[in-house]
Amino acid sequence: MNLVLVVNAGSSSLKYQLLNMDDESVLAKGNCDRIGIDGHVSHKVPSRDYVFEQDCPFPTHTEAFEKLVEVLTTGDGKVIDSMSEISAVGHRIVQGAEVFDKACLVTEEVIDKIDALSELAPVHNHPHALALRACTKVLPKGTPQVVVFDTAFHQTMPPKAYMFGLPYEDYKELHVRKYGFHGTSHRFVSQSLAEAMGKDVKDLKIVSCHLGNGSSITAVDGGKSVDTSMGFTPLDGIIMGTRSGAVDPSAVTYVMEKHGFTPHEMSQYMNKKSGFLGLSKISSDNRDIQNACLEGNELAILTSDMLQYQIKKYIGSYAAAMNGIDAVLFTGGIGENSWEVREAVCENMEYFGIKIDKELNRSIRGKLRKISTPDARVEVWVVPTNEELLIARDTLAVIGK
Repeated sequence: MNLVLVVNAGSSSLKYQLLNMDDESVLAKGNCDRIGIDGHVSHKVPSRDYVFEQDCPFPTHTEAFEKLVEVLTTGDGKVIDSMSEISAVGHRIVQGAEVFDKACLVTEEVIDKIDALSELAPVHNHPHALALRACTKVLPKGTPQVVVFDTAFHQTMPPKAYMFGLPYEDYKELHVRKYGFHGTSHRFVSQSLAEAMGKDVKDLKIVSCHLGNGSSITAVDGGKSVDTSMGFTPLDGIIMGTRSGAVDPSAVTYVMEKHGFTPHEMSQYMNKKSGFLGLSKISSDNRDIQNACLEGNELAILTSDMLQYQIKKYIGSYAAAMNGIDAVLFTGGIGENSWEVREAVCENMEYFGIKIDKELNRSIRGKLRKISTPDARVEVWVVPTNEELLIARDTLAVIGK
């Protein structure tokens, strides 16, 4: 078997999937959580509905990797005899900045560069570097590792799209610009959509709406990202579970002054206490917001209206930026499962050629399906994302080279 282990490391977690790339099936998946606290592992084998849960100490990412190896190779959840059976390991990396515009093999120099970008993604990049070094310790010597960057897909944006209106030296010296995120997901779903439509992605203008607890919208022209809603960090763009989305910079400094916040406290306020949670006073989960809307909760209705309105505006602006639009796709936890959001976003968009079959839309959850009407000039689709599979494909492509 051609096996690839896909790893997504956070500051206190280590999510993984082991894929058999002969048929692209998932042999096992799980999460080593609460690293540096008390530790917990969750391990699943989908083919036999096996689930294993255990509390265990993870002082560092190294112990988490050791546990990952243990659950994959021993006990009732065993799926391989040894890690030497694995062809390669693919790692998801959030921030590659302008240093990395494509996936590449892991070397000590690459790890150092990823770590050096931590100032641009403090929550993610340093843990990624820790996980890469821990994985190197645990894997059999010579096992190739590949890093795949969330930001790489957006490196095709032109300067007019990624630059901010700050003094130019802030870009040159501090690297302040729009980077965009969810790039692996946007790349996967735009390619999947093109295949479903029976067309070459190079011939399509697509607006890709990745909607979940974190959300971003991307203009994909000819298979390339030409603009995206997230910016210097994943805080920018539309409102999200706990993130504010785009806010007038003067409003930020005003609120900081009134609350007496430090820059770090203001960042936490906008990243952790805003968005759905801060607006609705109910929850950061869109499902709870939609249920509250049915009960007539005014703040929930406001929150839902804001989300839908903001998505609609991005679709319109990206249609203008690309000089046309062939398809809109919805993906991510909300995009794939919330018919309410899809219906509201697409309502009153006939001017752009967008018109959906409401009855069909309401029946679709997490399935690849066109939901636009036959007479619509712009096709609208639900396209499930699978970032892990694309990371595994990229990993094989790199080691093949």
